[in-house]
Amino acid sequence: MDTSQRQVQRTAAEQRRRELLEAADRVVLRDGPEASMNAIAAEAGITKPILYRHFGDKSGLYRALAKRHTDALLATLRAALDKPNDRRDRVEATLHAYLAAIEARPQVYRFLMHPAEDAADGEKGFDFGGHSAPLLRRMGEELAKVIAERLELGPDSEALARVWGHGIVGMMHAAGDWWLAERPTSRDELVRHLADLLWGRLAAAADRPGAPAL
Repeated sequence: MDTSQRQVQRTAAEQRRRELLEAADRVVLRDGPEASMNAIAAEAGITKPILYRHFGDKSGLYRALAKRHTDALLATLRAALDKPNDRRDRVEATLHAYLAAIEARPQVYRFLMHPAEDAADGEKGFDFGGHSAPLLRRMGEELAKVIAERLELGPDSEALARVWGHGIVGMMHAAGDWWLAERPTSRDELVRHLADLLWGRLAAAADRPGAPAL
């Protein structure tokens, strides 16, 4: 098999994988944490063994879906951080972006963060134990990079940026989880209160020379 044939096969496999992930997304949007491999295979019009062949196992499919949605969320958060406003407005825009994302697709959020032990059809659900930790760690590291690139935080700038990145993500996750479940306040009010909590040291930090503003 020559190089061009291998490229055609690779492109076809990548396209098929995207199609299967889109089918999985449709099931997750419908069933949330109760989504099952059986339902996803049926939605895609294939058998479950074929689904396993593309993703290895249930955890492989979960990781692929998690990466897909985390990539999209990180792009949204970066866009909010890049808005041409003052720093306080960018902080609030980023909090809004996160909360709007989980509010718009709550079933996806619950699937990623709170998978069921058993799916609706009796199949064992997507319960991996500690499943959300890698997602939150990735978000924390990405936010830490943005903070380190844009703010001058002194001699321990890199270490402090990682503390802030993971701390802010943890706060957003915990507050957003509680808010989505109970709706005790409006999104605007929650954003304002969280921004107030963050604002003291963020307001005092200087921008790095030549870096995009934060």
